[in-house]
Amino acid sequence: MAPLSAHARRLRLALGLACLLVLGACGFHLKNATPLPFHLIYTNIDLDSAFGARLERTITANSPNTRFTRERPQADVYLHQISETQQLRQLSIDTEGRVEEYELDLDFTFELLDRAGHVLLAPTTLRSVRELPYNDRIVQAKESEITRAFTDMRHSLIDQILRRMSAPEVQAAYRDASDRPIVQLPDDSIQRSGQSGDLNGPTGLPY
Repeated sequence: MAPLSAHARRLRLALGLACLLVLGACGFHLKNATPLPFHLIYTNIDLDSAFGARLERTITANSPNTRFTRERPQADVYLHQISETQQLRQLSIDTEGRVEEYELDLDFTFELLDRAGHVLLAPTTLRSVRELPYNDRIVQAKESEITRAFTDMRHSLIDQILRRMSAPEVQAAYRDASDRPIVQLPDDSIQRSGQSGDLNGPTGLPY
């Protein structure tokens, strides 16, 4: 086999680097992410849901020694989703009284406790807001778009959850948990509520 020319070698190297960049971009790594100090997490978030699965992948990608367990007594910490509220409200109306734009609001509240109930991260609410133009002639298509938008908004909160969990003060609280307030460990129920607004009839928005 004839040796590769210098140009061919440079081309192969460039292609190899491009592949590495693409593979890196396809992951769930956050810039400057700090590995978590605990190894087993239990959560009342459904890990079989799209949101739960993405949360699990993101955390394990950024903290390889951390895993989720479905057995609460085994866990080092409890990632407790307290509530989730999504709302759809009219943002602007045209001269004929028809809605031109909606605002989508999503509030996600959670806390982080250790296995004894020490508060590592007090109840924290994350918010995502998005504006969405509306056309009353294509209601069904817009309902699907609203559903996708809420899903995207929920996924966008995952990076924020990880950043809060990996914050230096949370890591310090885990190391010195005995100095933290202690609460009774909550149950696994999640409070959810939603307001669909008026889309010419009731609209089922997913959670």
